[in-house]
Formats: sequence, structure tokens, C-alpha cells
Amino acid sequence: MSKSEVCDVVIIGAGPAGAIAASMLAQDGWNTVVVERENFPRFSIGESLLPHCMEFVKQAGMLDALNANAEKLDFQFKNGAAFYRKGERSEFNFENKFSDGPGTTFQVKRAAFDKLLADEASKLGADIRYQQSVEEVVTHEEGATLKITTADDSYHLKTRFVLDASGFGRVLPRLLDLNVPSDLPPRKAVFTHFKDNIKADANFDRNKILITVHPEIEDVWYWLIPFSDGTSSLGVVARPELFNDEQTLEEQLWAFIHQDDNLSELFEQAEITQPARMIGGYSSNVKSLYGPSFALLGNAGEFLDPVFSSGVTIAMRSAVTAAQLVTRELKGEQVDWQIEYADSLKKGIDVFKTFVTSWYDTSFQNVVFFQSEDTEIKPMITSILAGYAWDESNPFVKSSRRGMRMLAKLCEAD
Repeated sequence: MSKSEVCDVVIIGAGPAGAIAASMLAQDGWNTVVVERENFPRFSIGESLLPHCMEFVKQAGMLDALNANAEKLDFQFKNGAAFYRKGERSEFNFENKFSDGPGTTFQVKRAAFDKLLADEASKLGADIRYQQSVEEVVTHEEGATLKITTADDSYHLKTRFVLDASGFGRVLPRLLDLNVPSDLPPRKAVFTHFKDNIKADANFDRNKILITVHPEIEDVWYWLIPFSDGTSSLGVVARPELFNDEQTLEEQLWAFIHQDDNLSELFEQAEITQPARMIGGYSSNVKSLYGPSFALLGNAGEFLDPVFSSGVTIAMRSAVTAAQLVTRELKGEQVDWQIEYADSLKKGIDVFKTFVTSWYDTSFQNVVFFQSEDTEIKPMITSILAGYAWDESNPFVKSSRRGMRMLAKLCEAD
């Protein structure tokens, strides 16, 4: 007979969403157990944070630790986003934004970043259990029971509430049959880390992520995320049929790099420092973000696309919102998870989705490279690129589709 334990909250996954939710719940006095399949540190993508993230890190009580360790962990100060397309350049300075809140953040090596947050959550009272997997779950109105397996044992964990922060593992959607196909077209990404050896006099700002549009194929793009130790994360995102399976992943990535003049020049002396990786089928959706005694956080619920680095922001916001609602529910208050969680979170996700779909149909690309003297519109767009997709005082948040149509027409009229 397997052992059985009891706690107030179980969180599946110790990534940023899991660590932030665990930190907040533990500080609220709840017995919080985090079940993490892997051991930390471990590699992950999602390395370019948005400034809005800093508010959630602060709410979780981790901002001082992040700032204190950033230099030692090679996190790169970030104040904006730069774009390149066939000789055209454009920049968005996040400090010149419409919305209130932080205007700077970091570009982080996720192995170190995730471990930092998880370690802080442990210090604040969360019980994080590595190399343990959730194999079964039964949820009902009064709570849930999870079967947890370790390397050589298994046990049952009874809890009053479950938060799924398993990211691309999507544990509860898989076990509870919640997955539904995304309506975004399938894409793949090939990426790795480089010792970039970019020349000091190059036309390149290490304080900004660089997003490059392929010179010939408009729906193919590259990310270049620099770190403070002279390394960078570089990846290419494209439709599956555009990759060449007869080549190694490193060969495919170099082939794409050499197709762009600017990246070819910047990475002329670059050296790959770890094996290239590929992910695909990452866009996802679910039937519901919540159910009896459970809720889904971040990528476990819906993931759009890496193009505007929205994934970690959505994950962190979902974690903070859910943690606050769980505390209220465990105290006996009535919580409307549809209105207060699903609908609330969906508002910002839909704004990001408008920008993602407009990027791939090139209408937002044209906005990005549109040179205008307008002093009001750019800060509003900058706010969304900085993660403030829930600020409904911003007209491009309140009505993102109409706003995008207006911007497209403005560019066409030029």
C-alpha cells in the first residue's frame, strides 16, 4: 500500500509560474507542496523577460533576490526590443511606454533563473520535491488526490487545491482530457546558445532582444537574446516544411543564419556552446482553465507563440492571480473562477494573440518598421511589447483588433 500525505495546495511544476504561486501561497500560511519532474538547474527557453514580469516577481517577494544575483548569474539588463528586416531597423524603448510600471527587466539563462526563483520559494516556506511525477489525479469539489511517483517509490497526495504549472508538460490537460487543438498554424523552432563574439563596434544593442524577419520568407523570423557574459540564445521559427530533416539541427540553424545579411555579419565569429534543440507543436489551448479544485497556469493552459516573449509574462500573471484566488477560496470565500480568473487572464492573452497573428500576416511587421512622427501611438504599442496587455486604459489593449486594423491602414496610406 502506498503512503498518503495531506497538504493545502499542490503545485505541479517548479518553473516561474509554479515558484511564484508557491511563494505567495506559502507566505499566506498554506502548506504548499510543489512536485517537479526534473532536477534543477535544467535548460528551458523563454529567456527574454518583459518588464511587466518584474511586478509579479516583486509581489512574490523575490525581486531583491533577482536584482542581487543578476550580475553573478549573467542576466542581461534589458530595456527594449530591436527589429531588423532587409536593411530596415526599428527599436522600441520600453521605458518610453504608455502604461505605468517597470520599463526594464532582464534577459536570463532560464536554468539559473528558474533555480533562483524555486530556491527563493523554498526559503519562503514552499516544499519543493524534485524528480517526482504526477501519474494520476482525481479532482472533486472538496479537493483532489494525486498519485506521485519517485525514482523508487510512489505515494498519494491529498490536497484542497491543485495548480498546474507544468508548462509544455501540460499534466492536468493530459490526465483530465482538457486539451483542444490551437487555432494557430503549426510552427517549429530550432535554437541553441552561442559564444557570440560580436564585435564591440557592431550595430547591435545587447540591452535589447533582436527580432529579425527572414529576408525572403516573411513568416520566418529569428530571435537573438544576448546575455551579459558574451553568450547569446539564437533561434529560428518557421513552418515545419521549411526545415531540412536531412541536416543536423546545427546545420539547419547555421543555414538559416547565413540567409540573413545582418545575422551573418553579427555571428561571423560565433561558436555553438551546446547542442541545438528543436521544439514544435508548442501552441496549445484547453477546454477550460479551471475546474473542481484545480486551475491551469501559463503554458499548461494556453501558449501562443514565442515571437513577443509573452509566455513567461502570461505564466507569472496567471500564477499571481490564481494564488490570490486560492487563498480566498481556502478561507471560505466565494470565488468566480470564470470571471475572476479565466475571463480576466484571457483579456491579455487575446491582445497578445492579435499581435501574434498580425505579425505572421505581416500587418504588424509593417507597423514595426513604419517610420512615423506620431508621438502618441508608439508608446501605446511599446506598452504591449513590454507586457502590459491588461492595461485597458491603452486603446490598443481595450480594442486590439480594431487598433491593429487602424494601424495597418495608417501604414498603407503612407
